Amino acid sequence: MKVIVVGAGIGGLSLAALLGKRGHDVTVIEKNEQPGGRARVWEKDGFVFDMGPSWYLMPEIFDHYFEHFGKKTEDFYELIRLNPSYRIFFPDSTLDISADLEENMELFNQLEENGAEKLRKYLDQAQEKYEYLLDGLMYEDLSGILSMLNPKLMAAGWKLSILSNIDKLTKKYFDSERARKILQYSIVFLGGNPKNTPALYSMISHIDFNLGVWYPYGGLGKIVDATFGLAKQYGVDLRFGEEVEDIVIEDKVAKRVITDKGEYEGDIVVSNADYPHSEIDLVDEDYETYSQDYWESKIIAPSAFVLYLGLDKKVDALTHHNVILDHDWVKHFEQIFKEPSWPDEPAYYLCCPSKKDDTVAPEGKENIFVTIPISPGIEDTPEIREAYFDKIVAHMEKVLDTDIKNHVIVKRIFSLNDFADDYNAYKGTAVGLTHTFSQSAFFRPRHKSKKVKNLYYSGQYTHPGIGVPMVLISAEIVADLIEEDYGE
Repeated sequence: MKVIVVGAGIGGLSLAALLGKRGHDVTVIEKNEQPGGRARVWEKDGFVFDMGPSWYLMPEIFDHYFEHFGKKTEDFYELIRLNPSYRIFFPDSTLDISADLEENMELFNQLEENGAEKLRKYLDQAQEKYEYLLDGLMYEDLSGILSMLNPKLMAAGWKLSILSNIDKLTKKYFDSERARKILQYSIVFLGGNPKNTPALYSMISHIDFNLGVWYPYGGLGKIVDATFGLAKQYGVDLRFGEEVEDIVIEDKVAKRVITDKGEYEGDIVVSNADYPHSEIDLVDEDYETYSQDYWESKIIAPSAFVLYLGLDKKVDALTHHNVILDHDWVKHFEQIFKEPSWPDEPAYYLCCPSKKDDTVAPEGKENIFVTIPISPGIEDTPEIREAYFDKIVAHMEKVLDTDIKNHVIVKRIFSLNDFADDYNAYKGTAVGLTHTFSQSAFFRPRHKSKKVKNLYYSGQYTHPGIGVPMVLISAEIVADLIEEDYGE
């Protein structure tokens, strides 16, 4: 079958490789000049920046994907377990989360009475959720409400804590606010708020504390290189710098894909572009599975104010992953989800890969990637960006107790308008659709169009959701759906 894939992010590349290996004639069309989508790489003056994902979690998901090709992860890149996993900067103290679970137990004992035992029990329930979901459900196509009747889901019941949220769950186990924040902060990477993110996502703490935080030497761009290489190996035709403008549908069948440079006939079309863009802009209204009103009614995950900074010196206070919680994050969440505005006192994430990797910055220099979650859809101008840059750098200097601004030799700001322009991101969201109860699992947008026979969707908007491992799983689900529908 001739398959056209829209978008060469990791989701599109990984799906194209799977379909190519299964004998399909695959063409991938990408508007940007390089592969990777949000995970692409930017290089300048000897600095190499991962532009999007920077956490490598759930290594077994990558192993599972590469096994389809008779490969192992180490065939593509060297994987390093980070220790400390990350560092958290509170207003009056700095805490390291270790790769050694026993050290983390000792830390939680310092945070509150019987903290180690509480952490052990919390991680036990997190592990139970993770293993239950991974054992079948995560790789299944949960299409719509009828999927609620899935026997595995119904049997899970209370195990998955579907009706509770992360905030309530952590309060059930811990009295210390700092202990709770350590366990809640990772929810930000799902584009959510601890108060509206289902408690089943406490499984991330198992991923974090038990499975570990890893780093592919050379950066997350190595995943792009791996999936891109596999796609080429299996004959995928990759077209860059070509924007898809229309998916032509006749009699409920996608016939052609129109770009700004030509058109492509296909038997199957898969969009790995942002789902709202695919439906609102590329598909005629009569064939939309989800209308404009549907997207307007959803809780869209935050956008981000991102800084790529190359410094002409080292910063001793940093480790690889750093979380800055110098302010009360309740106000920050409110300014994302309730009262959209640029956060006055943000919590933010700071990655410094040059601590472990001498290929991402010149000798004696530091590669710093800063991400501040902000509300999607707010005003974004050059003047606002520069003022916010000054604000964030001044705060970094205070927290890290060092001069930053006078040592910046490479600088790039990436924010709302860039997410919208470069990735056709709905309202400039950085990651897609947040994981609330009504936007998780069977409630997420479908992998297969309800109105077009041969149109499929892959990527972070679909089940299982946000994050590189989840996107790899989504690609496997779509490949299997196509096999079921069109395989011999």
